[in-house]
Amino acid sequence: MNMECIFGRYDGQYPPRNYSEWRILKDCPSSAHAVAMNRLTLTSCMAPNADAVCAAIAQYLTHHLDIPTEFINHISWVDRERLFDAGELLICWICGLPYVWKADQSPDGLELLAAPVMQGDRYQSCPVYFSDIVVRHDSPFQRFDDLRGTVWAYNEPRSHSGYYVTCAHLATLGEPLTYFGQFLESGAHETSLQWLLAGSIDASAIDSTVLETELHRHPALHRQIRIIGTLGPSPAPPWVISTRVPQLLRDRVRSLFLTMHETPWGQSILAEGAIAHFAPVIDADYAPIRAMAQRAESILKK
Repeated sequence: MNMECIFGRYDGQYPPRNYSEWRILKDCPSSAHAVAMNRLTLTSCMAPNADAVCAAIAQYLTHHLDIPTEFINHISWVDRERLFDAGELLICWICGLPYVWKADQSPDGLELLAAPVMQGDRYQSCPVYFSDIVVRHDSPFQRFDDLRGTVWAYNEPRSHSGYYVTCAHLATLGEPLTYFGQFLESGAHETSLQWLLAGSIDASAIDSTVLETELHRHPALHRQIRIIGTLGPSPAPPWVISTRVPQLLRDRVRSLFLTMHETPWGQSILAEGAIAHFAPVIDADYAPIRAMAQRAESILKK
């Protein structure tokens, strides 16, 4: 694959390691930011198989910030996103599509921290991922063009990797949603895989990072499925932080994400999620998501 990496633009000015101003602000009871400094909350709207990595990142931040950072995962992803929007959850790993919606509607409400660069040659050291089109190993289907009239599952309608990217591809082909005989919502990529193995559906587009994790955890899956195509690359889901968090602390959190791979502990956390490192990203890096969403909506509105 010959792909130009458009990500990773950053001015290189990280905040200093020793934060005398930040500690003064943190310890000052009269500060308007004192409440925000006492506790951070972190959540994820990624697949559940990424929860262990998120919990470890919360511990990492707690240690380096000297501020308790709690990973919230006992509520639905819908509630996690809602509470982030309300400012009750402060750090979130979110799909690129909801990110651009939020950034376009309320640009002052959140700030990009970083996005993961996954291990593996296909990622070419860029913060991108793919949507792999998966069928059962014994399926007669060999490519996307064979899937007309089949039963297709997507994870949920706010997902870029499972829903919008598929709709954008259909729009590019000049096809309507009725290209598939049935277009079913499963609720999660893992559930789509379960339905596929059970024979309830014929195919699905699965986030490559989710699929690779499942293949690593369940080696038998290699013999049960086939990848017959790939959509993407797409910009990787970013970590974002609420602007309710003071700027000095936002900068410090960003620095910890971007330098995590430089410490043995950070390396072990990243390795658990097959992440090479986190890369800086800017809003313009998510222009491909906006373009694909526009194509998808051209058939969704019909």
